[in-house]
Amino acid sequence: MRRQVFAFSGVLTPRPGERGNRPLLEHVLALGAERRQTEGPVRLCYVPTAVGDDPAAVSAYQRVFGGRDDVVLSVLTLFPQPSVPDVRGHLLTQDVVLVEGGSVVNLMAVWRAHGLPDVLRECWDAGVLLAGPSAGSLCWHVGGPTDAWSERLAPFTEGLALLPHSNAVHDDSAEQPRRAAYRRMVAAGELPGGLATEDGVGLHYLGTELVEAVTVRPGARAWRVDPDGADGVVERPITPRAL
Repeated sequence: MRRQVFAFSGVLTPRPGERGNRPLLEHVLALGAERRQTEGPVRLCYVPTAVGDDPAAVSAYQRVFGGRDDVVLSVLTLFPQPSVPDVRGHLLTQDVVLVEGGSVVNLMAVWRAHGLPDVLRECWDAGVLLAGPSAGSLCWHVGGPTDAWSERLAPFTEGLALLPHSNAVHDDSAEQPRRAAYRRMVAAGELPGGLATEDGVGLHYLGTELVEAVTVRPGARAWRVDPDGADGVVERPITPRAL
């Protein structure tokens, strides 16, 4: 089985005429369908740990995917206890595990309390597509900048590290200086080099190698950012394919 991850920056504020995150989610389903290699609906498990298993987030995904013939949607919540009796068995039967954005710090703390890191690595090895926006993107990497502790961005390095580099999301956000903060952290050695995505851009990895970047927003890009050995960084733009 191919080990694969699709990590993306969701569209925080859709522009007039944009479809928001829907094309990215449809791309996730398409990758899940390719993984199946057989006829039948895509088995998608939504994991909203990073937003504290918010019922509103669960309802939103149930509205989008619950009535479709090409998707079998399940939800794994962990508050106050796991919503399925066998978490490992359930996740290993999925085509896609889709992790919600939110607090990556709280996400990883709860996952570790429930033994999810080992289970998710097993899913990855078994070819289950691991996907998600924001915190659901950072978690598969070593880490990245986060505002989970305070309003100020800080380096987080306790991700699953399936992908052995850092990740920065919402790299073009006007609300916080995420672009500058990420590059400063890489230059200072607080984060290893890695990949940043602007809003609407996703990264598809096979194993630990990036095979494609995609976007729902014209002009949006991904960036490879590495330390230059002289208190700075070298950055290389990656032009994504439009979905």
